Amino acid sequence: MLFDDGIHNSVIKVTHNAFTFNDLFLFTGLIMARRILVVEDEAPIREMVCFVLEQNGFQSIEADDYDSAIAQLVDPLPDLVLLDWMIPGGSGIQVIKHMKRDSDTRDIPVMMLTARGEEEDRVKGLEVGADDYLIKPFSPKELVARVKAILRRISPMATEDIIEMNGLTLDPTSHRVSSNDTPIDMGPTEYKLLHFFMTHPERVYSREQLLNYVWGANVYVEDRTVDVHIRRLRKALEAEGHDKMVQTVRGTGYRFSVRY
Repeated sequence: MLFDDGIHNSVIKVTHNAFTFNDLFLFTGLIMARRILVVEDEAPIREMVCFVLEQNGFQSIEADDYDSAIAQLVDPLPDLVLLDWMIPGGSGIQVIKHMKRDSDTRDIPVMMLTARGEEEDRVKGLEVGADDYLIKPFSPKELVARVKAILRRISPMATEDIIEMNGLTLDPTSHRVSSNDTPIDMGPTEYKLLHFFMTHPERVYSREQLLNYVWGANVYVEDRTVDVHIRRLRKALEAEGHDKMVQTVRGTGYRFSVRY
């Protein structure tokens, strides 16, 4: 049993009035469909969790064992991992340990979804690196609430704090960009691109994702529009030597990184 009995039927009925992503964008103002990796070997549970996530505007990706979970921890990386304890080929604990050893994945939050509800199990899961621990059966409402709470905690897009990377500084309050106190001029779209990149570094985003995240899901422009503004952003950053931070990932999209 995955969900509390009193809620399960109401969740099934949601399919008749499901939001599309664009509807959700217009309704809530969200501009990002967060990628959530669901690691669960029981197909009915995995499919239901993915269904609930997608009905709430998230993008779900799936894994049913240890190897497939590790294989999904590549660009573009998930924003959150929902992880069962007992999975074929290993364990959820081993997945967390693998993530913590890798600099690219160590900061991705993890919520364990498991029937192992003893205190020592909960303590072990949290101590090894899980950010939250939800015991089966659980209600979809609680699952979504916990997912949103974790993503709020780790989302840098909401911050008004000054962002600095390798001498490049962006002030979200004044909308000023500078390099070692030297002002850098750029257009409003290039600023939005840079703000997104600096708050989501070291991850690869496709042109389509950047269009949704920066322009908005209800704005219809060509994918190549992204390339034009990437070139302009690089040009603006070139004088101070920061253009190399905007990196092309062949066949995939773009990444903002201090490693070059």
